[in-house]
Amino acid sequence: MHLIREDALVCSALEFLPTELLPLLFMDAFHGRHIKTLKAMVQAWPFVCLPLGGLIDLPHVGPLQAILEVLDVLLAQKVRSKRCKLQVLDLRNTGQSFWSMWSGASTHGFSRLGMAPVAEQSSKTHQPLAPLKIYIELCLKKMTLDNFLTYLLRWMEQRKASIHLCCKKLTIFAMPVENVMKILNMVQLDCIQEVQFLKLYHLQDLYLDSPSFLEGCLDQMLRFLRTLLDHLAITNCWLTESDLTHLSQCLNIHELKGLDLSGVTMTDFSPEILCILLEQVAATLKELNLEQCGITESQLESILPVLSLCSQLRTFSLCGNVLSMAIMEKLLSHITGLINLSDEFYPAPQESYSPHGILQLGRLAELRDKLIEIMQDLGFPRAIWLSSSPCPRWSNKTFYPEEPFLYQCYMSA
Repeated sequence: MHLIREDALVCSALEFLPTELLPLLFMDAFHGRHIKTLKAMVQAWPFVCLPLGGLIDLPHVGPLQAILEVLDVLLAQKVRSKRCKLQVLDLRNTGQSFWSMWSGASTHGFSRLGMAPVAEQSSKTHQPLAPLKIYIELCLKKMTLDNFLTYLLRWMEQRKASIHLCCKKLTIFAMPVENVMKILNMVQLDCIQEVQFLKLYHLQDLYLDSPSFLEGCLDQMLRFLRTLLDHLAITNCWLTESDLTHLSQCLNIHELKGLDLSGVTMTDFSPEILCILLEQVAATLKELNLEQCGITESQLESILPVLSLCSQLRTFSLCGNVLSMAIMEKLLSHITGLINLSDEFYPAPQESYSPHGILQLGRLAELRDKLIEIMQDLGFPRAIWLSSSPCPRWSNKTFYPEEPFLYQCYMSA
């Protein structure tokens, strides 16, 4: 208590104080807003983590500003002082166990919390200062950022090279998109473990690439949708058959214009589920991407009748799946009545490959010519791409137009 009252004594006394006293001293200095004491203690903090979130009183951010000023000094140093071990600033409201343990209110060992004081190095040399990690939970529920978050983010934005901002839980209630994007550009996105978007009353396009959290729980995400979607892309991830069932039952997809499920393996899915899903969107669907889905010929044959009902379809891709000439002929025949279909992307027929899986360009050219004959017999102009690459629209493969013009066929080796 004497040290708290006499700020000038702190700097000289900290070197001799037992580590066990520092958390108690820090709490008293923080709540009493003894700025000089706080600054001196942060510079000599003997723990890896400073769990500040449990102490912050948002209306009074003066102590936090003082701590950030000290961090500026530490970040500017090329080497770390002998006693200061600070590597993590935790602004989540999760540090009460640490403070209560040191105050005597808890009997849990501090080593379990990862808050144990770091042993002194036997060497007298200083250690390089690693990037500072800042942990925070963000809840964006106002149209504008509050003063605390505004100050913190502005401070961190100016020090991007020296700071890793980690946010494991992000909740978005209502905030302009430009503010959300600004914050996401600052956060280490691979740290985020939980997101829930709320009050997205104008959401039209939803793109989820390689989400690791959807398998078996897609329904939990779909139930929060509040608007009819125009475009939905769930790509390069694992989904269960029940996930696809929930998707087909979702009322918010009934007017979809674009559906992209590329990279979602469906080999073992019931073809009935695919039929039901396409039936829900047949009246409005303009783009359908089923690249690299492991679709079998029996599945494709089952969905052909409903596929032929997608009267607005303009772009359709099955690249990356294994299809024979026989099933491709059936496919072309069934969708010949789709007068809006302008771009079709298919894999090179299975017969184009040797028994060892090597693409035979001569054989591919023969099959291409046969497909052109089939399209001529069907009597409707088409533009078709054949490719051995999974996704010809974005690959670096070259496509060569072939005559006749009315029955275009493009081929990629």
